[in-house]
Amino acid sequence: MEVSISRVHFPITTLGPGYRLGIWFQGCSIRCPGCISADTWGTGRRRRVQVSQLVAEIEPWLKSADGITISGGEPFDQTDALIELLQAIRNRTSVDVLVYSGHPLEALKDALGRANGLIDALISDPFEESQAQSLALRGSDNQRLSTFTTLGEERFSPFERKAGPSDMALDLMVDEDGSTWMAGIPKRGDLIRLRELLRSDGHAVQISAHTSRRR
Repeated sequence: MEVSISRVHFPITTLGPGYRLGIWFQGCSIRCPGCISADTWGTGRRRRVQVSQLVAEIEPWLKSADGITISGGEPFDQTDALIELLQAIRNRTSVDVLVYSGHPLEALKDALGRANGLIDALISDPFEESQAQSLALRGSDNQRLSTFTTLGEERFSPFERKAGPSDMALDLMVDEDGSTWMAGIPKRGDLIRLRELLRSDGHAVQISAHTSRRR
């Protein structure tokens, strides 16, 4: 089965505890206004691969990863591929798996039933730009953290709290083509401010954040 992937990176340290393997799906039907990853909405960065090929690519990192975070894009827009990937991951490692989804938790009931035992924790619900941003691991306070396993409760219940300074950290990566990207949850408007700061210094800068209103 094919899966559409935006990027894969190890390690990341900002989307869950420990040194994590990050997998970003490409494609999103939700497209929340103000999303910081609008580049994952469409097909511009799409890389379609067989799930088995993706598993082979990430396998060398699984021995070193403390956990796995799957985001996007919207992973549940590719539910069949997501389930196949999760099953392969579970067959190879016992580390925790955190999945991000912009769908409401209630809308994922059937998919989560199929993924029983494969997902330890889930951040659900759409990003809402009008909501406050004060909770750990979340971009807006309407988003919910759910745990489904004993491991998920152990690893993620400490994140059911207000965000602290350490939660505002970002992982910075540079791709082979020279593009720079960050993993994590920045403060509201940080990417816009960074773009304007760099442009004022004469740099040509584009960002992935969706600007839903004039700033």
